[in-house]
Amino acid sequence: MSKRVILVTGTPSVGKTVTARLLTSKLDALYIDLTDFALRNNLVLGKDEKRNTFIIDERRMRRRISQIIRKTEKNEIVVDGHYAVHVVSQKLVTLVFVLRRDPVELRKLMEKRGYPEPKLVENLASEILDVCLVDALNAGYEGRTCELDITGRKTEDIVEAMLELTADPSKCCVGVVDWLGKLENEGLLDEFLRI
Repeated sequence: MSKRVILVTGTPSVGKTVTARLLTSKLDALYIDLTDFALRNNLVLGKDEKRNTFIIDERRMRRRISQIIRKTEKNEIVVDGHYAVHVVSQKLVTLVFVLRRDPVELRKLMEKRGYPEPKLVENLASEILDVCLVDALNAGYEGRTCELDITGRKTEDIVEAMLELTADPSKCCVGVVDWLGKLENEGLLDEFLRI
């Protein structure tokens, strides 16, 4: 049996980690949290003080993750991170799940987590403008990308849908959400895209 590598990506706070961990458990997979992996393996070049995030050495990370995937005895690998499509070799990846969440709900989650205003605005714009989905498609994962609207859904239900799509990737699709259109129709677009 060949290894199956599944990327779980999406805007920060969308619900990647809790979802990826449950998916990992259901698949008895190897789990790789990219931020934790970068810190544990000294793959950090520095810190972006303005965004309060780490600057990752993507080239070294790509090599290191490829080694881990090839060496693991697990047949299933779940990689969790909003930049996963940039640091996992395309030839190793089976499927990419791009988790999407209504910006109104996402903003509430980010505010609850105490995101500073600039980071909140940047991440909301990223979700509204489909950045993680576009990244996946531009990285060459067209045909292997599943966009999932997880707004208001329980983690168990999301993972069940992911397992069904993993069993039959032909049911994957993109173009599931249109946050720009939704927010414009609700008269909220200017509020959410203030930059």
